Amino acid sequence: MHDFHTHFIPEDVLTWITDNQKTVNAQWLRKNPEKEAFLSINDKWAFELKREFVDADLYLAEKEKIGVTHAVVSPIPQLFLYDFSAELTSELATVYNYSLAKWCKSSPEGLSGLATVSLNHPGLAAQNLREAMNSGLKGAIIGPGLDGKLLSDPSFAPFFEEANYQKAILFIHPLLCEDPRLKQRMMPNLIGVPWETTIAATDLLLSGILDQYDQVKILLAHGGGLLPYQIGRLDKGYEQWPLVSNVLKKKPTEYLKDFWYDSVLWNPTALEYLAKMVGEDRIVPGSDYPFDLSAWPPERAFAKGGESLLK
Repeated sequence: MHDFHTHFIPEDVLTWITDNQKTVNAQWLRKNPEKEAFLSINDKWAFELKREFVDADLYLAEKEKIGVTHAVVSPIPQLFLYDFSAELTSELATVYNYSLAKWCKSSPEGLSGLATVSLNHPGLAAQNLREAMNSGLKGAIIGPGLDGKLLSDPSFAPFFEEANYQKAILFIHPLLCEDPRLKQRMMPNLIGVPWETTIAATDLLLSGILDQYDQVKILLAHGGGLLPYQIGRLDKGYEQWPLVSNVLKKKPTEYLKDFWYDSVLWNPTALEYLAKMVGEDRIVPGSDYPFDLSAWPPERAFAKGGESLLK
């Protein structure tokens, strides 16, 4: 069984964070004596540094115990560092990507990896991606945009051009939503995360980028957010408004099958619906392990696209 949505922090990355803790405002917070310390970067998105995030032997043992034969390991979104200088972001990306590539090479049958890139400087991001894929990684994990710019913004073109040339996997994985209305009851995570995916995916679909960069394999986290379940509304807009249809070569529903989706939905009925809309071959098993809301073990039903995505 494959798992396309897992996260890990190599030892060299933790060392880099410690060495640069003042620069990135890293804080280790003890919120609960029964849990590990929480790591916060720049006063944002604190998360528990569970042993499974940082202990390679434990990660591999848990993977084997649950029956995952091959895991695709991604950097964690809290360490994208997009709100710092591009040079600093690229420095950590280089450390992170080298460490993941080295780990994956030590276990090629059991591990593949995705890179992190300097999305705050698309030219550097293209370089990060090129170097990472030359080292054996399969693509990159990126956020849904930056500084109010969606991924279709022309400024990101150098990165998408490189990703298209490399036939890279681009795993779009949001950070917590910062909408000021979502400040309580864990809503930044519960609905904010899939909402951010929805915005990014809808923007990519309506912008024509899926036609322009048709060699990129775009994987959407958490079942594609809300997009697959509101696609009828986009189809109706396509029929009614030239502003929607002018740049598209086909109906929005048909573009759904140009994305890939993980199975992290925690609801078999929702997953079955997704499979009917996009096909089981466009869905890959995923868990989001070892975050709190992981679907562990990953759901395999209706998710048959794992091996083909890695080709």
